[in-house]
Amino acid sequence: MSKIILITGAAGFIGSRTAQILLDQKYKTVAIDNLNDYYDIRIKKFRLSLLKQDKNFIFYEGDIEDKPFLTEIFKKHSISTVINLAARAGVRYSITNPFIYASTNYYGSLNLLDMMRENNISKYVMASTSSIYAGSKMPYKEESSVNQPISPYAASKKAAELIAYTYHHQFNIDVSIVRYFTVYGPSGRPDMSVLRFIKWIDEEKPIILYGDGSQSRDFTYIDDIARGTIAASEKDVGYEIINLGGGKNPISINTLIAKIELLLNKYAIINQKPFHSADVDSTWADITKAKNILDWEPIISLDKGLEKTVSWYMKNKSWLKDINFI
Repeated sequence: MSKIILITGAAGFIGSRTAQILLDQKYKTVAIDNLNDYYDIRIKKFRLSLLKQDKNFIFYEGDIEDKPFLTEIFKKHSISTVINLAARAGVRYSITNPFIYASTNYYGSLNLLDMMRENNISKYVMASTSSIYAGSKMPYKEESSVNQPISPYAASKKAAELIAYTYHHQFNIDVSIVRYFTVYGPSGRPDMSVLRFIKWIDEEKPIILYGDGSQSRDFTYIDDIARGTIAASEKDVGYEIINLGGGKNPISINTLIAKIELLLNKYAIINQKPFHSADVDSTWADITKAKNILDWEPIISLDKGLEKTVSWYMKNKSWLKDINFI
């Protein structure tokens, strides 16, 4: 295929899997990541090492906040689509470091959109978050006003969605905003619950649990998320916000822990902490739009996804044991 896709955040959890599927589909993939140390960089380098095995993968280490850096990349390559998965993630961390979230998630997105304007590139996909729905009625629908974000992370993503609409309106850029719901799977982020819980239960170390475990999430397997993201890049939609989530009744954290205990044949030791003010009680995606517009719905159940994640962990635990799971 002649299409050249730029993907940012390519060493990240979702970015690396999306890039791998693009490469499997024979797309030439130009990738950017700044390899920041928000979490252990060895996981990022592991993901990147797999991608670099493909001759159609071209990697640049740098930051989307650096417009001169972006300018050189856009000069070198005839990019047709931008998939922006670079972001500062994590609700709790954004409370103590809000400026980082504003600069990466908003200004970085603005830089990419302006590069698209300058280079007449028409298709933009941006990752957003279910955290934006705090306080909305469930299941969460894209039409919700989401004007009361309770974390700087959610606020920065809302701002990025809005500037993307402005560029759609003013410069006719076709925009797909994909809002992700609690993504998990192999090579996941060490600050997210699933992989942390697997490692801590396996090592018989206490799980750090915020709240009593009754809070619930719409867990979505990484491959389903990556497929949905690529599907969004292939559709001309004007400007659309599309949920990518499990689409079923939310699963409680206590249930998640019980499933992991069963797979590992070990019991969790719980270190319970107060529920965090930036967290939400539940998430639940209405995925009607994803079905109608993208012909997408998740195909990996939580049980199957956890099996795959535990299997990956067991194969890689020799080096994961030294990783700091924050």
